[in-house]
Amino acid sequence: MNSTDDDLAACAREPIHVPGAIQPHGALIVLDPDGWNIVRMSANSGDFLGCELSLGGRLPAHMNDLQQHLRAWHATPEFSLQYSCSTTKHIYTAHRAQQMVIVEAEALGDKPLDEVFSALRSFTRRLASESDITQSLNAVAQFVYEITGFDRALIYRFDPEWNGHVVAEAGNEMLPSYLGLRFPSSDIPAQARALYASNRLRIIPDASYTPVPILAADDALDAERLDMSFAQLRSVSPVHLEYMRNMGTGSSMSVSILVEGQLWGLISCHGVGAHNVPQAIRETCDMVAQSLAMRIEALDRAKIVARRLKLGQVTSALLRQMAEGADWSSDLVRDEQLLLSQVNAGGAVLYAGEASQLVGLCPSAVELKGLVEWLSQKSRDVVATNQLASEYVAAEAFAETASGILAIRLSTLRPDWLIWFRPELVRTVKWGGNPHKSVQESGRIHPRRSFDAWREQVRLQSSAWDEAEIEAAKNLRQAIVGIVLRKAEELAELSGELQRSNKELEAFSYSVSHDLRAPFRHIVGFAQLLRERETSLDDKSRHYLQTISDAAVSAGRLVDDLLNFSQLGRAPIMSKPVDMNKLVAEVMKSIQMDFGDRSIEWSVESLPQAWGDATLLRQVWYNLIENAVKYTRPRSPARISISGETEEHATRYSVCDNGVGFDMAYVGKLFGVFQRLQRAEDFDGTGIGLAFVRRIIEKHSGSITAEGEVDKGARFTFVLPSQGRKVRTLA
Repeated sequence: MNSTDDDLAACAREPIHVPGAIQPHGALIVLDPDGWNIVRMSANSGDFLGCELSLGGRLPAHMNDLQQHLRAWHATPEFSLQYSCSTTKHIYTAHRAQQMVIVEAEALGDKPLDEVFSALRSFTRRLASESDITQSLNAVAQFVYEITGFDRALIYRFDPEWNGHVVAEAGNEMLPSYLGLRFPSSDIPAQARALYASNRLRIIPDASYTPVPILAADDALDAERLDMSFAQLRSVSPVHLEYMRNMGTGSSMSVSILVEGQLWGLISCHGVGAHNVPQAIRETCDMVAQSLAMRIEALDRAKIVARRLKLGQVTSALLRQMAEGADWSSDLVRDEQLLLSQVNAGGAVLYAGEASQLVGLCPSAVELKGLVEWLSQKSRDVVATNQLASEYVAAEAFAETASGILAIRLSTLRPDWLIWFRPELVRTVKWGGNPHKSVQESGRIHPRRSFDAWREQVRLQSSAWDEAEIEAAKNLRQAIVGIVLRKAEELAELSGELQRSNKELEAFSYSVSHDLRAPFRHIVGFAQLLRERETSLDDKSRHYLQTISDAAVSAGRLVDDLLNFSQLGRAPIMSKPVDMNKLVAEVMKSIQMDFGDRSIEWSVESLPQAWGDATLLRQVWYNLIENAVKYTRPRSPARISISGETEEHATRYSVCDNGVGFDMAYVGKLFGVFQRLQRAEDFDGTGIGLAFVRRIIEKHSGSITAEGEVDKGARFTFVLPSQGRKVRTLA
């Protein structure tokens, strides 16, 4: 930190609430309520009040009425007391501080109170008739200017960074207009804003005044500095007086505007020369400021309520869309304009990795990934900023599209977010002087001297998200989370029902298959016995018996296949390294008898090792190779090739033939139970083989696909994951 920074920090820490002096337009007395003795007083107290006062003594006899009022007030919890004395033409204000009573005295004003109240009643009616905040602000500035007699009255509003903006002004053109100008937060430091929030009124009748010191009864009290936070006569910082003189103002008054307990802004008045305003007028201005605060609060609330109602209707429409469809995420972005109008955004993304869905103007995929990684590091479920680049530096690269974001977290397990974007809003801000320039002289920071309009272009910011928009985003998040949880519950319930149904179906299939095997065997056996016993049967009768026997054999084979298929659902996988070359060789040998005198050209490559259940994988090879042999029957020569290759996390195997093939339009039926793409008269089989193959592959967390063309052959490819892999998206 350099010397300039040190001086600015010291200025910000200046203890302005304990100045040890007052302004000379009044007098201050500090009383000990135990004995009502004077323990401190301003050096001008006797002269100002026209009587003799002494430290350690009591108030003079002609101030008994004041003392009686003080005693009565001190017995109550009321914070302050105001008492007017027409005899001495003084107005006294008292409040408690550090277990003492501070009494301030000022001259009574000469303006009739009924005239003041009449003006106030008229203004109150006018303020109530104004329809928006801007008109209300203008009305207040004009009223305060007229009733106080200052040369200029303006209303100064604070932004979230505590910079000030002059939003209304009235005056006689004796001082330059500041309407529309902005002033940096350093013009009113934090400790000054704290005093504005606690003590709403402050007046400086003469910027060139000489401070009046406060005298103490003894050294112990002198060491304990008097807290004058609520004293209107409190002497102000020399830096502030220099600031006033640099502005060309000889007097000033400020009234705080507190909206919902927070410092919203100031009514700030300035005079070319010295100018005092009686206490009654100042109190009237305070009442006006409070009325304005209530008006601002009411209009703001009405605006927010209307905005919430409108955005609530958008939320309801989005929820209806999601409730009507099966896929809530697709339904959410179905009406792009509706989603963007939820928070008045220029773009949005429903981020779910590669499945992300974009609407309107959005950053690139790479930029979105980085943004989501940054968001996911935050503990908040809702993130709103209109200055993204100031928090996430990489956002400067896509500021034109997304200088502001409003993001809601959709999952605690995955980096899923719904993010709205607002583009950069390049604007020119007109400051009252260069806000970045400080003046240093003789080792001390001085307030700036120039208040000429100074323009600055503001970049890397979007329009701010308002309270209603942020609340609408939160409501949508709660609704989406609720929908997702409900869908998950429904899927879980459906999954449970399917599991129960599958178990019941497997049990039924096993039972039926097992019970049917014996009757079919009996049919075949008795048909054979009848053929042997009745040697005199004619040819037609023997043909009938053979048909019965063949049908029973086919039915028995179908029952066996069904039994194996149902048992597969309950069979555990015994995974270990499998020599696929050995399995293929065994299968080819076992079905060699089906070749007959057919001409088959085989092409068998060296196959990589697999990870799985050898018995089940042997069944896969048996069905695929047997099908290749079967469906190449019309070809001479038939060509069958078997190959395999190792991939990053899987092994891939293929069986290819030049047989009758199939139409790819029906490939979806190929792996179904009892689904056949060829006529049973042309090729025998039960229609279960490929369904059996697929079920085995799926139990290995793998996948199987088929490609074919009519009369040009087919290729079946299955993929098995490597050891420890369970992702079935490898084909």
